[in-house]
Amino acid sequence: MRGWLFSGTNKPLKLIEKEDPKAIPGQVVIDVKAAGLCHSDVAALQDPGWMPLFPNGPVIMGHEFAGVVIEVGEGVENIKVGDRVGANPMNRETKVTAGYTYDGGYAEKVRVPADQCVIIPESVTFAEGAASTDAGITAYRALFSIGQAKEGTKLGIIGIGGLGQFALQMAQIKGCEVYATDVSPEARKLAEELGAHKVYDSILDMKEAECDVIVDFAGFGQTTSDALEAVRREGTVVIVGMGKLESNINTYLMITKEIKLLGSNGGSVEDLQGVYDCFATGKMNPTLVTIPFEEVDKGLEKLKNHEVKGRLVAIFE
Repeated sequence: MRGWLFSGTNKPLKLIEKEDPKAIPGQVVIDVKAAGLCHSDVAALQDPGWMPLFPNGPVIMGHEFAGVVIEVGEGVENIKVGDRVGANPMNRETKVTAGYTYDGGYAEKVRVPADQCVIIPESVTFAEGAASTDAGITAYRALFSIGQAKEGTKLGIIGIGGLGQFALQMAQIKGCEVYATDVSPEARKLAEELGAHKVYDSILDMKEAECDVIVDFAGFGQTTSDALEAVRREGTVVIVGMGKLESNINTYLMITKEIKLLGSNGGSVEDLQGVYDCFATGKMNPTLVTIPFEEVDKGLEKLKNHEVKGRLVAIFE
């Protein structure tokens, strides 16, 4: 099979050939049909601070993918050959993660634990199924599992990019009143088109909405600080974005307003099922941009240069 190998910071990905993975007990082999490209991969290619996440040396990148099961290991009962599946890339207990700890989905085939796979509804494309395994579950977990948003929640979303657009649509499906903001006029326009209750030019302007929960999908330090200013008293701010890996927090605000500041990372199999359930309503239509598998390196360069609107997905012919 072919795959895109990551060998270290400031080194380009290399398209290599290696032996196909074989099923082992408890795991399945997937013939990859689509793989989402993520800003975290761009960061790993640039920032040495990400290297501890790659403990086993060179690895095929790609932590969001979907495809067809072509081989099943001993003891696997919930998944069979021929199933269309997406895979939660991270085991939440061990933190072992596809594309980081072991070979991931920027490859024609990938081996994953069967209990991290979820059946993709027939009405959902492989591109949508792949994007759901990162942008989808990361947004879902931040909103509902961590942020505890529910029907009637006044929800603020910072950043209407690949994750934010998933979040906005899923929040509306769940009955939340959604407010949005982004530095990009085009992203703000997208939020309006997706039906946000109100869209703001800046995070601080969102203060008038008195949101119960604000989720920061940008994570550029100041965005989190401004979210604490904007959220209502006794509200919750959830940090997801990793635009910068630090922030100066006004603890006076946190104390006097009794704000909860929480982090959210990835998602669970249950979160992925939740995303697919939202898709099954027919009301999910995220903006996806597709490229050929052979252009994964060029796609990551486009992400780096902020040339992608929506979520970028590599398609395998």
